Amino acid sequence: MLSRFHATFAGASHGAKFWLKKALVPLCLLEDPPSEITAGADADGLAFVDLRIEHGRISAVVPGGTAPCCGPGVNLERGQVWPCPVDLHTHLDKGHIWPRQENPDGTFIGALAAVALDREARWNARDVAARMEFGLKCSYAHGTRAVRTHLDSIGKQAEISWPVFADLRDRWEGRITLQAVSLVMSKTYLTDEGDRIACLTARHGGVLGCVTGMSPRLDEALDRVFTLATDHGLDVDFHVDETDDPCAVSLRHIAEAALRSRFKGRILCGHCCSLATHEPEPALRTLDLVAEAGIAVVTLPMCNLYLQDRAPGRTPRWRGVTLLHEMRARGIPVAVASDNCRDPFYGYGDHDMVEVYREATRILHLDRPFGDWPRAATATPARIMGLDDAGLIGVGRVADLVVFRARGFSELLSRPQSDRVVLRAGMLLDAKVPDYRELDGLFE
Repeated sequence: MLSRFHATFAGASHGAKFWLKKALVPLCLLEDPPSEITAGADADGLAFVDLRIEHGRISAVVPGGTAPCCGPGVNLERGQVWPCPVDLHTHLDKGHIWPRQENPDGTFIGALAAVALDREARWNARDVAARMEFGLKCSYAHGTRAVRTHLDSIGKQAEISWPVFADLRDRWEGRITLQAVSLVMSKTYLTDEGDRIACLTARHGGVLGCVTGMSPRLDEALDRVFTLATDHGLDVDFHVDETDDPCAVSLRHIAEAALRSRFKGRILCGHCCSLATHEPEPALRTLDLVAEAGIAVVTLPMCNLYLQDRAPGRTPRWRGVTLLHEMRARGIPVAVASDNCRDPFYGYGDHDMVEVYREATRILHLDRPFGDWPRAATATPARIMGLDDAGLIGVGRVADLVVFRARGFSELLSRPQSDRVVLRAGMLLDAKVPDYRELDGLFE
């Protein structure tokens, strides 16, 4: 049965033209707002607006309370409206194996070993497809507009998972935009296998990726990654320094390699955890190089909080996240994303970017002021993925929106917002999160 909030939309959204009246929208998520709207924003950067929806697109953004009283519309009573979020870093191929392959001690090493066991024993095309589909159903129901997933591309697994991904991308077109990244160790690119991975990634329209770790040949491997990416016309996406070891400085090496190669594509670095353990001066020098190289960074706050600084019988001393505030101060594009869900790297999660933003705000202090931090879950990851049609609210844009009863940020971030309304192309989305029992056949 529809809630009263959902039922209010059911009638209006079936029409070709209607208003969302008396809404609050983060000013940073409005594209080219008129001066009268900008001037009226409150102390937390929330603008009071009326939004006109016509034939699935936003046709007008006007000051709140100025829309015509007559005609179809929904009075949001100062509830918030956001563009549908974008999940920039996930692992759909690993997702939801926890019921059959737990992490024995919750550590990063334990997660690596557990996933390796499960992958070798069970990751056939049927298994991977079912779990990835389940994750996408969750993302879609929660309102996510686009997802980038890393795919374990080790040995025979690459030939299993990439065709599964390609099929899912085709079947989900129009609902979720999907991108995939090859996930191997950086040393792979020093071998013929690296050439094969680059060709496979290019054939499927993917992003070239790897895990970087400190090794004597790291710079050589990075130079090879950038060469292969240039030769195949690919962007790159790295797993970087996912450790609390202050000696892990591969982020600096990536920035130096990018500058050496004069790479023209997009570069994304995920995690970058160890940077928070560095002394301030060298850490900031690294960030200056990152900014110069045009690198974007995505932090995975829930997964890294779970894994990092974990030891038996000892309370963790740090949060596992990177220096996001210092990055933003240097103009480095920064984003937050969900990472792993219900697998040995993170035993929880539901592919919900609203949850990710809420927890990121708490863990990383993305508030006081809230400023433009809402862009970290919307506009910034959309731009990094090259999606010009996502992440912002503006005239002419598709009305892919998430509508909340919550008014100020305190209301928005204090509850799960389970009663949110998702509009896709202006139409009420009736998708529901799937029942975990759908996966029971994979665990017998």
